[in-house]
Amino acid sequence: SSTSLQILASMPSRTIGRSLGAIISQYCNRTARLRRRSSRPPLQQLSRAARPSLRQYDLETDPASTTLEDKRSLLVKELLSLSPYQRSQMLLTLPISLAEKRTLRRQVNRQRGILRQRAQRWAPSSPCGWSIVYISLVSEGGVCTAMQGLQCRLWLRCSPQLLSPQSCRGLWYRLLSLLRTAQPWHYTLKQISGRFGSSVLSYFLFLKTLLMFNFFSFLILLVFVVALQAVYPPTSASPPPFTGLELLTGAGYFTHSLLYYGYYSNITLNEPCTPGPKGSTCPPTAPSFPYNMPLAYLFSVGVSFLVTCILLMYCVFCSFRESVGSSMGDLAIKVFCAWDFKVIQRRSVKLQCENFCTQLKELLAEQRSRSHSQSLYQRLRHCIVVLLAWTLTLGSVLGCTLAVHHFSKYMHVVMRGSGRWQQEAILLVLPFVVSLLNALMPHLYNLLAVWEKQDSPVTQVYVAIFRNLILKMVVLSLLCFQWLSRSVVCSAEECWETCVGQDLYRFVVMDFIFTLLDTLFGELVWRLILEKRLRQRPEFDIARNVLELIYGQTLTWLGILFVPLLPAVQMLKLLLLFYIKKTSLMRNCQSPSKPWQASHMSTIFITLLCFPFFLGATIFLSYTIWSVQPSKTCGPFRGLETVYKSGKSWVLVLQKSNPSITWFTWVHQHLVENTFLLFFTSVALLAVIYFYIQVVRGQQRVICLLREQIAKEGEDKVFLIQKLHSVYEQRER
Repeated sequence: SSTSLQILASMPSRTIGRSLGAIISQYCNRTARLRRRSSRPPLQQLSRAARPSLRQYDLETDPASTTLEDKRSLLVKELLSLSPYQRSQMLLTLPISLAEKRTLRRQVNRQRGILRQRAQRWAPSSPCGWSIVYISLVSEGGVCTAMQGLQCRLWLRCSPQLLSPQSCRGLWYRLLSLLRTAQPWHYTLKQISGRFGSSVLSYFLFLKTLLMFNFFSFLILLVFVVALQAVYPPTSASPPPFTGLELLTGAGYFTHSLLYYGYYSNITLNEPCTPGPKGSTCPPTAPSFPYNMPLAYLFSVGVSFLVTCILLMYCVFCSFRESVGSSMGDLAIKVFCAWDFKVIQRRSVKLQCENFCTQLKELLAEQRSRSHSQSLYQRLRHCIVVLLAWTLTLGSVLGCTLAVHHFSKYMHVVMRGSGRWQQEAILLVLPFVVSLLNALMPHLYNLLAVWEKQDSPVTQVYVAIFRNLILKMVVLSLLCFQWLSRSVVCSAEECWETCVGQDLYRFVVMDFIFTLLDTLFGELVWRLILEKRLRQRPEFDIARNVLELIYGQTLTWLGILFVPLLPAVQMLKLLLLFYIKKTSLMRNCQSPSKPWQASHMSTIFITLLCFPFFLGATIFLSYTIWSVQPSKTCGPFRGLETVYKSGKSWVLVLQKSNPSITWFTWVHQHLVENTFLLFFTSVALLAVIYFYIQVVRGQQRVICLLREQIAKEGEDKVFLIQKLHSVYEQRER
């Protein structure tokens, strides 16, 4: 009737937007129909052997089965004739209690053990596997018997369930679970997540991602540059003896080695022989596959950056997709739907229980912080404190930048009249100062955070990250300017690229040393002091540790042109850091006092790594390749105006040797040399990123609308009851 339609139209679920509510309802109905359509086929389409039958459980049709034990034995017999997947589905859908299901599962496992013992006793020397013998016993109600001398093809013929889709699917799922378990640090990451929550886990996941980036970069450079140069070493002077100090300074023995740019040659390996003007002939065994070393060096660095860029974009997109939505409503999902009932091992159950409790604490703390409100006076006072804290932060960044600049100038003055050992010691001064500032300033920022008294731990971590980010960006920008202006401490006989590479190597090594010292004194010693004084342990500083990882990875990207083996050094550093930080975390740190959910932390980490730092390293190397003149006496690009000229000269040589490929010259001239292509590619990449961000925001909006629709659907019942109550009252009157 029209009255009913009016009542339905005025329900709360229809008032959030009439056309929008209709669209959402239509979409949900369509999804439900598709789900029902794509469900399992009807029972009539299954073969009789694959049908889970319950025909023996009807007590009215089977008067002999009058007791509970008879019912249970019939059910166990029926379950034994099914595949493992069908058996689990059968137990899942039975309308009985959990205690009864556990009893049935124990009886089924007991019967399977008895059948397995019989199979081992009857066929001890069978050429087929024990699983085939066992399946031949239980298939078709035990028609086939395991006898000695039976061939495997007979067992396979008698065992139709061995090659059934359900068995293959179960085997595939087991293989997938084994592959997931075989991932690096699988159990360790679960243990960290259970004890310390998702916020601390995000640091170790980020470290694992950086390790993957460096592995691909190292693999490309090793295959196409380092290995070939090691096979065809250039003629160079004998290196000085190894003293051990080179591990810190990167100089001495390492200067004329595969580690640095200056060692690599500018020749074409396996260059084909051309007859001379005086009639000299080429040997019959002359190689026919030339390999242009400068071109391989340039393209390997470029492909390494391209692969890293693709992996970074993929990680950013995956992080955006995983962070869609909010945690509202997740508490009920965690309580009623989060437990995995397939976990049966005691250690795994304990680990999952810890992880489950930590996630509940994070959700409750986030809801509590969201419901907290402040007065106008408290908000005004908080704004003044935050303004003063940021003023001190920017002042400290300016002071650190001036200190690094003055120490760099002081090193140039001192190095002129020093001996060899003093020079190698002075080379460590600038990396020592920069690493010391990077280690001390985060503790100052932590004191400012205590003064600010941020209510949300998420906001506190974000503020700490951006303060450390500003410091590291300004210091790295100053160092890059000094390296490009060639104001580095270097001897006359060395390439300036090698000197820059040595500087970057020292920065990476010194950063690792200060990380170890900070772990020792900042976590171990501080834990001993706090346990004696306050009976508690320090918390894991996520912001400082993450920025240390980003800083070290940026140094690796900056030095990949000057130190081809720097990704290998960074990989070794990350591997050691993982185990050192994991051990220190387990022994010295406590779980966060304010648990918080780090659903968006991985997205923030990858985004910071991508745009300020990877983009800055790409600009630095692009400027070096296109505009800076390389050394004239060493390196693969000696004698050229710029590094980019090596590719252009190779194209000209290729055109002269084979005039039929003029199209390649045209492609290089109009596509590679033309800056419009690079501009168009950058604009297209930014457009894709913007489009993907808008899609993610649209999905978040749809999720919020669906949550609101669910809440309004719950209010519909109250609304209809009130309407019915008013109708009955009118009738009574």
